[in-house]
Amino acid sequence: MKIEQNKVVSLTYDLRKESHEGEMIESVNTDRPLQFIFGMGMMLQKFESNLQGMEEGADFQFELKPEESYGEYSADNVFELPKQNFEIDGKIEDGILEVGNLIPLQDQQGNQFEGLVTEVKEETVIMDFNHPMAGKSLFFTGKVVGVREATAEELDHGHVHDGHQH
Repeated sequence: MKIEQNKVVSLTYDLRKESHEGEMIESVNTDRPLQFIFGMGMMLQKFESNLQGMEEGADFQFELKPEESYGEYSADNVFELPKQNFEIDGKIEDGILEVGNLIPLQDQQGNQFEGLVTEVKEETVIMDFNHPMAGKSLFFTGKVVGVREATAEELDHGHVHDGHQH
């Protein structure tokens, strides 16, 4: 069966940064393969287009350039925020404002996102809201370990249900 619209795809892969020999970002094995419904918009568009038409057992290797994945790094996504923005009931939780921490935040419209603490000053915090992989080329090497029809329930819910792994 070929990978196409509304098929459940199971993959194993290694994801590396900047080259096929670059720093390992993520490794997904057969114990817990990545499963998704092809064409539902859950994966990067270019990621899916590289897999389209492949069959179970096929090996793959491809690169996603920044413009095909998480975009270029932008200094416009780095902000200096007052420390008081991080107060809950007048206090800042111990250990939260430390360089390297990812902090979950919410805007006034209720949209959730994460920011990386890059610097802590006396009265302010420098936060980077770029995706951690922005500006990076991503290199995938892997194998298609399963392709099957999605159930009506999975298509209705938009995701793969447990118990249907192959």
